[in-house]
Amino acid sequence: MWLQNWISDGESALRLRTDLPYFAKHCLKLRTKSGAVEPFILNPAQLRLHALLEEQRAKTGRVRAVILKARQMGISSYISARLFHKTIHTPGVRTLIAAHERRASTNLYQIVRRYYDNLPAEMKPEVGTSNAEELIFDKLDSGYLITTASGEGTGRSATVQLMHLSELAYFEKLEDQFSGLVQTVPDVPGSEILIESTAFGLNPFYKLWRQAVAGESDFQAIFLPWSVQSEYRRPVGDNFKMDDEEKQFAELHNLDAAQINWRRAKRQELGERFQVEYPIDADQAFLSSSFDSFFSAEIVTQARRQKIEPHGPLIVGCDPAGINGDRIAIARRRGRCITSVEARHGLDTMQLSGLLAHIIKEEKPARIFIDIGGLGVGVFDRLVELGHKRTVSAVNFGSKPLTPPPYIEGRQSGGAANRRSELYSLFKAALEEGRCLAKRSAVVRL
Repeated sequence: MWLQNWISDGESALRLRTDLPYFAKHCLKLRTKSGAVEPFILNPAQLRLHALLEEQRAKTGRVRAVILKARQMGISSYISARLFHKTIHTPGVRTLIAAHERRASTNLYQIVRRYYDNLPAEMKPEVGTSNAEELIFDKLDSGYLITTASGEGTGRSATVQLMHLSELAYFEKLEDQFSGLVQTVPDVPGSEILIESTAFGLNPFYKLWRQAVAGESDFQAIFLPWSVQSEYRRPVGDNFKMDDEEKQFAELHNLDAAQINWRRAKRQELGERFQVEYPIDADQAFLSSSFDSFFSAEIVTQARRQKIEPHGPLIVGCDPAGINGDRIAIARRRGRCITSVEARHGLDTMQLSGLLAHIIKEEKPARIFIDIGGLGVGVFDRLVELGHKRTVSAVNFGSKPLTPPPYIEGRQSGGAANRRSELYSLFKAALEEGRCLAKRSAVVRL
């Protein structure tokens, strides 16, 4: 009754149906980190995510998102609220919740039950079925299916309009599970597939993320760094001072002293796990969670933020591949700026030779470097045959390094094992010294 009176006093019922942050604040209850059950007021990370999803929905009529996150930001709670809001207001809708383990699925279901149990009586749809695997609102003909990604047939027999996949990176048989689950959601207006996960190395979730980043799928990639969360701060005293690494990190990521102080405390608590649990950069999240990378995430992030204009002669690099193999890559560089990376598929040796000959004729590069470790040797030989000997150069990454090993105790010892490792070492030195390469344009895919 209080809700009816409240609406009649001037609050709009339409706003409760269409404004999720408003609906959450007035109608949903959430268990906070302190254990108290309180009204759900969206935090900064949740508000940022909400804005991005609503923008996609307005443009496409549906939502497809891969969300890479730091820990304890309330992303699962937000997605649960978003889909709950739609489920109780849309007849005939089915929502599927799937997590990597049963306990996680149960926790998500408990969030939904808490939302339902604390709804004002005037808004509660009538429940027909309620158990560990289903919550059905029979008069609305809408409801939930709850499952765990533990078998090959998970969710395949269902047809749902809304889907929440939690911690996808940790799914058993991830690729099979994912391909089966997404097929249960028809490509219709109003449908939503929301994937949220922390990183777990360079596994198939990383591939899904990279495809979304590159625009090769219907999913938009959303990264939420720990720095967006207002609570991740720690007061500083008069004696607080940043060391050189912290100063550089703060400048790179636009952080203040309170955020750096929180980071310092968390790093002491978690050690090497900090960058996994609380990444501030998407690439850092994946690299930190898989291995100790040869290139630190910090120098890569710093390089990617550099703004460098192209200058000087055109240099082209080509990584050939077979007709049924990996994609062929052709990169163009002027000075320290990579102006484009072109990807091609299905070209044989003669076709690729013809393409590079056309580039030589039309773009007049000063040099084209070709990887001859495999099929590239045929491409190189053909271009030499066509009269381009002065323009093309062969690079064999398995050959001996150009730089001789250093002298240790009077004799040569150590150094790079081959040309490939030598180039990696030179590239790392360039990054550390600020002589980095910047990529100006997007990848071209043909």
